[in-house]
Amino acid sequence: MPEKKIMSDQEITRALTRLAHEVMEKNKRAKGLLFVGLRTRGVPLAQRIAAAIKEFGQEDIPVGALDISLYRDDLSSLGAKTVLQPSDIPTDIEGKRVILVDDVLYTGRSTRAAMDAIVDFGRPERIQLLVLIDRGHRELPIRPDYVGKNMPSSRKERVQVRLKEIDGRDEVVVIDLQGEDLSVTTKAPVPKEAK
Repeated sequence: MPEKKIMSDQEITRALTRLAHEVMEKNKRAKGLLFVGLRTRGVPLAQRIAAAIKEFGQEDIPVGALDISLYRDDLSSLGAKTVLQPSDIPTDIEGKRVILVDDVLYTGRSTRAAMDAIVDFGRPERIQLLVLIDRGHRELPIRPDYVGKNMPSSRKERVQVRLKEIDGRDEVVVIDLQGEDLSVTTKAPVPKEAK
């Protein structure tokens, strides 16, 4: 499938540095902040932003990892493909300003699932959303507080973030899905004995 690079490694680094500055401008202090990255690529993004904020002379901001698999509204359609990973929230979230970090914001359903999952850990003072790429096509009334790049896209494209920690290189590409079957089944699999 043809793909086009829309962000290089230097552009990702610049975007994350800018996002770190925006987080500190909006929140004034690091104390009471907690970054929570959505697995998989939200976690290294959150770690990088927290490290950039520390370089500005701020204190350490804890970084957690959140698996939203069981909170997805399309879980039944995923079937056996679902691979659970542990969530790791390093501190009590009660009264904290939680910043959810994700690589791509699309329909908003992953963000909704992440908010449901976070509330199961406690009651934060506030939840903010930071995304590297906002590609539009929202299905829920969700808007990010911080955006690395707005990237209008077609539903027949996939925006893929690749990070050194997971993929061996930093880049963001758009993959043309023309000709692929984009339909998604929402029916639960029928057990064999019911057939």
